[in-house]
Amino acid sequence: MMEVQDHSPAVLDDRDRHFADHAAYRTDLAVRLGPLRLANPVMPASGCFGPELAALLPVHELGAVVTKTLFSQRRSGNPSHRLTESAEGMLNSVGIPSPGSTEFIRTVLPRYRSFGVPVVVSVGGLSVEEYWRITEDLADAPCRALEVNVSCPNLEHGGLAIGTDASTVERVVSGVVARTSLPVIVKLTPNVTSISDIARAAEQAGATAVTVANTFPGMAIDVTGRSAVLGNGVGGLSGPAVRPIVLRLVWQAASAVGIPVIGCGGISTARDVLEFVLAGATAVQIGTATFTRPYAMTGILRDLDALCRELGIARLADERGTVRT
Repeated sequence: MMEVQDHSPAVLDDRDRHFADHAAYRTDLAVRLGPLRLANPVMPASGCFGPELAALLPVHELGAVVTKTLFSQRRSGNPSHRLTESAEGMLNSVGIPSPGSTEFIRTVLPRYRSFGVPVVVSVGGLSVEEYWRITEDLADAPCRALEVNVSCPNLEHGGLAIGTDASTVERVVSGVVARTSLPVIVKLTPNVTSISDIARAAEQAGATAVTVANTFPGMAIDVTGRSAVLGNGVGGLSGPAVRPIVLRLVWQAASAVGIPVIGCGGISTARDVLEFVLAGATAVQIGTATFTRPYAMTGILRDLDALCRELGIARLADERGTVRT
């Protein structure tokens, strides 16, 4: 599969500058997700970063940026309260607000592109056909990859997450792959009996990589008011509390497929990143850490270079999947 090229001079200049920005690192942190080459493995998790944070960190140092999940039509999201702290983590019930495809391409995507790093557009859907429709809407959009978020509720089948059924995942992904020449990353839900089976379904359907994983369902209750804290009642648990669970899922998925795995879940330090790489991850996404430390991603990246030098690691990719069990 050939890498899709955007030949506009501004984009080529941005890519050259993107890799030049990392020349100061003494460790080779570059990674590949199929045809997509990244200067380093660190990127935000979808929904946890937006252009409004650009003033708080040097975004151009990241390996890539991942957009908030896009739906074909405008969505307002869930009622408040949408976020609440939990022990070693956070519960969110944002509900994925979206401006819709047309407005996203017109006003939001250019802001992500202005950072000069590869842009991965997160694609959602409340039905199988909606994923395909958004992919068609993005046919001429200037981005470098799609991340298909199959953790969305399937309204055609009672709201159960699309990603819990291997055959549905295969149908969604094969349809997306047939409609785009971009690399297709599939973001998996952890709420399955076998992450290996779902990862293999995505690979069989033509996915370039898989992201493991999304949040875990949870709940918080106000005992004084005897009511759910979150406006939607339940939400997704993320943060350090889930890291050991996701680390195992990454190890299982990486052992099951031949395509790259992106680790996502509770990463907040450079040592966390290296753990995920040793477990088999090619790249990582960082989410909850940015809520308390907006500069977390670039800080982790710099610490990762120092940690690799401390451990005598010259090339990060050589460490992938080398954990002894």
